[in-house]
Amino acid sequence: MRDSSISLTVDLNADGVSHGFMRLPYSRDDSAWGSVMIPITVAKNGDGPTALLTGANHGDEYEGPLALTALASTIDVAELTGRVIIVPFMNMPAFSAGTRTSPIDAGNMNRVFPGRPDGTVTEKIADYFQRYLLPLADVVLDFHSGGKTLNFLPFAASHVLADKEQEARCSAARDAFNAPYSMLMLEIDSAGMYDDAVEALGKTFVTTELGGAGTSTPETVAIARKGLRNLLIHAGIMQGEMQLSPSRHLVQDDDNCFHFSPIGGMIEYTTNLGGPVAKGDVLARIWDTTRTGVPPLDIYSKMDGLLAVRHTYGLIQPGDCLAVLAQEDKKENKLADQ
Repeated sequence: MRDSSISLTVDLNADGVSHGFMRLPYSRDDSAWGSVMIPITVAKNGDGPTALLTGANHGDEYEGPLALTALASTIDVAELTGRVIIVPFMNMPAFSAGTRTSPIDAGNMNRVFPGRPDGTVTEKIADYFQRYLLPLADVVLDFHSGGKTLNFLPFAASHVLADKEQEARCSAARDAFNAPYSMLMLEIDSAGMYDDAVEALGKTFVTTELGGAGTSTPETVAIARKGLRNLLIHAGIMQGEMQLSPSRHLVQDDDNCFHFSPIGGMIEYTTNLGGPVAKGDVLARIWDTTRTGVPPLDIYSKMDGLLAVRHTYGLIQPGDCLAVLAQEDKKENKLADQ
């Protein structure tokens, strides 16, 4: 297999804190010998577990980058046992443009794994993670939020996995993150996802969805920073006590969770994020914007649950995700309430 064209300006195995770059040569019109420079911080103190921490897998999601840049600027190796690898802007071209996908090659980082060493810029970055960074990791945290087009309840998530021991490890790490909501998800289509690449290697993996709408809030950034610290303590890498507060357990394991718009128009929601809905309830109405005097199209809930995800914009196009529901994990919540 061809070696990666990405080079590191930091030593992954040296004790201490190192700040540098993943440098990917990229020849372009305004710089014949240019590079994509992806910031990376490595903090290491002796032997121990390794955590790989990433943000901006999609470039218009900000809680992760804010949490990770703060950690990179303040991390103290005296508080560590093991290694922390921090990549706040995984898809740097997308992040720089404030877009979900890369403006260089339209690459969606979360759909190109395992990548290719001789592929596009996005594929080369994915390949480097797949072959050089992921094998080093014991626990992986990949921050997400809704970007510009979706808004989420703030949750940390793990996945339903065939390996139940691994699923239990991931769920325990998710619970340690301690977002206001903790989600167990069945991934409907995992082809090319970073999540699947990590889990296929047997790693402990946690992801998040912390708000969205193309921005951040003080609340969601605080959730990200607290959860990041909690997870490192849970993994045995950082010293300290976890900060824990009540978290409601949710499940998304049914295609009926997902609701897509059959038409375009102006959308009116009938419930807020986190609000309860029953099967057959009107979730939203879509109004025709090409003429007046036309009744709206009602979108009905396909199941009981609560509104976990909604479309951000006031206008929606045919095929857009309109809403995603989740159901309470009554067993887990009963245990938490005891």
